[in-house]
Amino acid sequence: MEERRSSSTPLPRKATPSEWRLAFPERKPRGFRQSPGRAERLFNVFSIVLLVLFAMGWSWSIARARAAGDTSAVTPATANITSALTDGDAHSVAYLTSAALTALATPARGESGKLRVRIQQPGTPITPLLADSIPPGTVATFSSGAAAESTSRLVAPQKPGIWNLALKVGSAIKPLGDFSVITLRPAAEKHGNRLGLYYIGNWPATRKGQRGVSYEPPSGFIEVTPQNQDTRLSEHFRLRDFLPHDQQNVWPKYIVVDMKMIDKDELVLEDLKQHGINPAGVKVMSGFRTPQYNAGGGDPRGRAALSRHMYGDANDIFIDNDGNGSMDDLNHDGRVNIADAKVIEDAVNRVERAHPSLIGGCGIYSGNSAHGPFTHIDTRGYPARWIGTGDS
Repeated sequence: MEERRSSSTPLPRKATPSEWRLAFPERKPRGFRQSPGRAERLFNVFSIVLLVLFAMGWSWSIARARAAGDTSAVTPATANITSALTDGDAHSVAYLTSAALTALATPARGESGKLRVRIQQPGTPITPLLADSIPPGTVATFSSGAAAESTSRLVAPQKPGIWNLALKVGSAIKPLGDFSVITLRPAAEKHGNRLGLYYIGNWPATRKGQRGVSYEPPSGFIEVTPQNQDTRLSEHFRLRDFLPHDQQNVWPKYIVVDMKMIDKDELVLEDLKQHGINPAGVKVMSGFRTPQYNAGGGDPRGRAALSRHMYGDANDIFIDNDGNGSMDDLNHDGRVNIADAKVIEDAVNRVERAHPSLIGGCGIYSGNSAHGPFTHIDTRGYPARWIGTGDS
């Protein structure tokens, strides 16, 4: 006789998909799929091996240089970096210094992003707004040839010169490549009209010019030597581009350069490039002028007694890609004349509209028996335009 089911006995049911999955063991992944922890360990081991190999190569090259008697290859900064690279803990801190160096250099690169130096008085803060970006315990290390200075405060070196900068955090050192800090020779060291053997002359008494622009004598000078004259101020300009054209055999020389002017120059060159003109052949016909040179050097006709060239924020440029020492035919009309200088002025106008903090003067000049056409550019602080002859 068939048994009756009790009303309390549950009816059989089919297993759910989830229950079927639980009934079988989970398959382990195949191939190169590893757990996150193991993958991270493998990456760290590989990074350390790569770092050690790099450090060994660095040390071997320095050892060879020493064996060959080339002591110039082993500067204090080089020795410090080598020591840091051979420290097993250094690589973990290097990323912090990279971020700090990027934060340090970005404002100093200017609106063009192409500046390569920062100019300031000895002992002054390099950037007072960076305190929160620098890791605790950071030491700034400066090197210039055989000289070196270190400071726990981010200030410019006490000695005048051109310095390479590195940040040291713990045992890690990170150099700031392609960038220098220039500290000035104080103007107070000038005796009469000379600084050392270099004749400079004297600036007119301090006065206020048009729209409140100050004509205050410079507080310091960049010391230029045969060894450092090729230092890049920016992508297209070097220190030697701004030297006066007198006293050829007197060294060191002393000049004043306003980096806002260099920044504006670079923006103008970039604008020309965007309009189909190759700016690589840019030449500075006249950069800084000492008061002595402005009054009597070369052909002084047409020079203003208060020329902005004496204050380091003016220069006269032309584009010479064919290397003939004169302006190129920028507007492609088959002639080289003041119209080609006007092409550069048009770029200046566009740059000033986009960057009002760099507003200044711009004059266009025709050629004569001594030189071809050129364009004067400055950052005096208010717009000024003119057509001139002779020198600016």
